[in-house]
Amino acid sequence: MRISDKIVDEFLKRSGKVSADQLTMLHDQEKNEKRPLQDLVINANILNEKDLTKLYAEEVDIPFVEINPKDIKKESLKQLPERIARQYNAIVFDTDEDGAVFVAMSDPDDIQAVNFLQKQLGSNLRIYVAPESQIKAALDNYRGNIAGELTKIISNDDIADDDNEDTVSESDLTEDSPIAQTVNLIIEYGIKAGASDIHIEPREKYVLVRYRIDGMLREANKLPKKVQAALVSRIKILSNLKIDEHRAPQDGRFKIEVGTQLFALRVSTLPIVDGEKVVMRILNESVKAATFEGLGFWGDALKILHQAIIQPHGMVLVTGPTGSGKSTTLFSVLSMLNTPNVNISTVEDPVEYRIVGVNQTQVNPIAGMTFANGLRSLLRQDPNIIMVGEIRDTETADLAVQASLTGHLVFSTLHTSDAATCLPRLLEMGVEPFLIASTVRAVIGQRLVRRLCQDCREEYVPDSGIVERIKSAFYLENNEDFLKIHELEAEALKDGVGIDDSNTKYSINTLSSTDKGVSRLWKAHEEGCDNCNHTGYKGRIGIYEVMDNDHDIQKSIVSNVTSEELEKLAENNGMVSMHIDGLIKALRGQTTLEEVMRVTSDR
Repeated sequence: MRISDKIVDEFLKRSGKVSADQLTMLHDQEKNEKRPLQDLVINANILNEKDLTKLYAEEVDIPFVEINPKDIKKESLKQLPERIARQYNAIVFDTDEDGAVFVAMSDPDDIQAVNFLQKQLGSNLRIYVAPESQIKAALDNYRGNIAGELTKIISNDDIADDDNEDTVSESDLTEDSPIAQTVNLIIEYGIKAGASDIHIEPREKYVLVRYRIDGMLREANKLPKKVQAALVSRIKILSNLKIDEHRAPQDGRFKIEVGTQLFALRVSTLPIVDGEKVVMRILNESVKAATFEGLGFWGDALKILHQAIIQPHGMVLVTGPTGSGKSTTLFSVLSMLNTPNVNISTVEDPVEYRIVGVNQTQVNPIAGMTFANGLRSLLRQDPNIIMVGEIRDTETADLAVQASLTGHLVFSTLHTSDAATCLPRLLEMGVEPFLIASTVRAVIGQRLVRRLCQDCREEYVPDSGIVERIKSAFYLENNEDFLKIHELEAEALKDGVGIDDSNTKYSINTLSSTDKGVSRLWKAHEEGCDNCNHTGYKGRIGIYEVMDNDHDIQKSIVSNVTSEELEKLAENNGMVSMHIDGLIKALRGQTTLEEVMRVTSDR
């Protein structure tokens, strides 16, 4: 759907969501960047695609409809051949007893398309306007499962059944070759399944394709051994890597557009016994940064963070193991602070999320660009806000502390198990205690847990054995401890914890805990449903602890107390520990006790 700039301008004036000055800035940006006003409005989150489509539907007097791909029956879909549906960006989403055919289009102003559809489907046609992203998602219903699709492609005679598995012909690497289609299909299914990584692993007699979804690796398909060399070579060409280098690891990157969204794939190849293994990290460059509430922060943690990131100088540290969502948290923080009047500079390894308006530098040790050297150079670039991907050594730690002392707001990560361990780790790196006390504003400790599918999760009443297990795992000794959990859960309910996420449907408005125990819990459905691909879980949410560097903590740091003493002091001062935050989210039906205990077992 392409709406004229004149109509979008009228929508903005009518909505009252922008001032005259903001509208002038948008028009200036439109001329400078030569981009449609519609795209600028959606990217700036002034009006989302759904709202814009609704306004457009009212303007052209055609009814608006939201379509859910899961609700479209196959018999309705098949009334329109896939080739035509994709050509005109239209989908048959329903029919009725009178023979009426309901069609959703993204551009009902396309008279040629409407006329053709009437000839194809008959005169009893009901045209609706739907968001383009929903139509593109529905078009994927024409496809079967990945195993069937891949079998159809790689059984093609164009893939030679050569005895030499390392032989790659030029025809294998062309854009329309079966190998190219196989790579595209593997990536598209990974994106549609919500995978964070795609693993292509050579084995002795086949090639294994696995997806990491919600932190868990799942086997998807086994491909014939004969496609191995061509498959890897095709991915190397896309990533601008050397296709004749098989003995050394290589790293690259490429972009792909799926539907209306742009994805970057970070590619890593590694020689193993049976060939070259490829791992592709999927990064959605179209995704908008989540708010703190959407990430799962609530209560005092939320207040401390909001206060810490508006300070003119100081340090905010994020800690946790690999894959715990630290980069996502920092991406959200930098996106919140990214305004035209500040200079934000980063040094990262690697650059994962691209943020428009932020100066991002990639670490390159071979060229002498380490975290320390990069940070030293950044300080000469007149920054207001600095993000260092990770503090790994004494030099980087010293430079980060000095930068925060000289009027810069510094964000960074450390690999420690919890927030309290983070500050003693800086001491071990040789940073003076009084410097840590005066520069660190807040420390975030975090993990990621799988989110329960909101369509099929099951409620149950815990028996005495489970209650005892909860007491033991979460250090709850008496009714007073349960009373505290009850109060925290009430606070989380009041703050609407996690409800900022548009993909969730939380309807829980009662408390699951009492001052004497737990009245109910939630678990994943054994068979799951279509929404969660029959796993019982869909997506992930963070569990956190946020330690405020208040006066008591500062005094303790200078006194060189242990991390255990720091943690106890922080909890006495009101910090909700990571495992208690997880318990609250389990009580709220966002995750399960098993998930919380799985990711916090190292603490």
